[in-house]
Amino acid sequence: MDYRLLVYFLAVCEELHFTKAAEKLGISQPTLSQQIRLLEDRVGSPLFQRMGKKVYVTEAGEILRKHSRNIFHELEQAQTAMNELQGMQRGRLRIGCSGNHLLTATIMTFHAKYPNIELSVMELATEETKEKLLSNELDVGVVFLPEEDEQLRCMPLYQEKLQLVVSAQHSFAQDQVKEIRLAELTEIPIAMLQQKFYVRQMMDNCCAQIGLAWKPIVELSTLESLLQMAKNHVCGAILPQSYVEGMSVQMREQKLCAIPIIDPVPQKEVGIVYRKDMFLCKTMDTFVKQVIQEFASC
Repeated sequence: MDYRLLVYFLAVCEELHFTKAAEKLGISQPTLSQQIRLLEDRVGSPLFQRMGKKVYVTEAGEILRKHSRNIFHELEQAQTAMNELQGMQRGRLRIGCSGNHLLTATIMTFHAKYPNIELSVMELATEETKEKLLSNELDVGVVFLPEEDEQLRCMPLYQEKLQLVVSAQHSFAQDQVKEIRLAELTEIPIAMLQQKFYVRQMMDNCCAQIGLAWKPIVELSTLESLLQMAKNHVCGAILPQSYVEGMSVQMREQKLCAIPIIDPVPQKEVGIVYRKDMFLCKTMDTFVKQVIQEFASC
């Protein structure tokens, strides 16, 4: 099967739009359509279903997409192994993490040492990172543990805790509250991440354990937007301690106050994950060791 046809096929799978996929590939839409028809003739089954202006991947297409990703993964692994001979002078790492702030220090240190290694970092929910690791769309992830999938290897890093962040105008800040009981959070308006994020699930699970009915007044999708809610005195925000500590300068400048949550403390372990069948090249091994070293020094 022609390698180029699989490239075209995966582009359409990603875009679910022939014109957009053609633009991305730098070819005309009629050419792309003709190449997909050729591929469908070779596999003996339609790969896409067109309903009006929408394009859907068929069952046969899903099977080919899975195996195509594995093919490209193996080719990348071969290239990675050959790059070993060049002493980390080139290469690429695709990383997923539950908050870019977790890897900022590591990325700066790693890039300074190995400027020719391309780093692509995606901020994703833990489950999204795991899915992309298993589908060969990522090489390594920093996620919330435990992880029970037998295809993934896990290495614990640190224990993440949650804190309440409020503005200087908030009564808790003015009263210089040093810590707050979990049950007290039900009495004030709170902003939190959406339920697909582990930070939110940590909070929900912790409340459920003590029979506490709790619901945020605002749900958002980024830590930065939560911080803005607290800064503008809209409501309090529940944020990971690692993020709060990394924003210490901005916290002082914006006169924000972080208050530890107790009785009980919402917390969960964070670690590195990658596929067990992944070729642990020198680039990836060095990056993983750098992450471990950064967290060990905290």
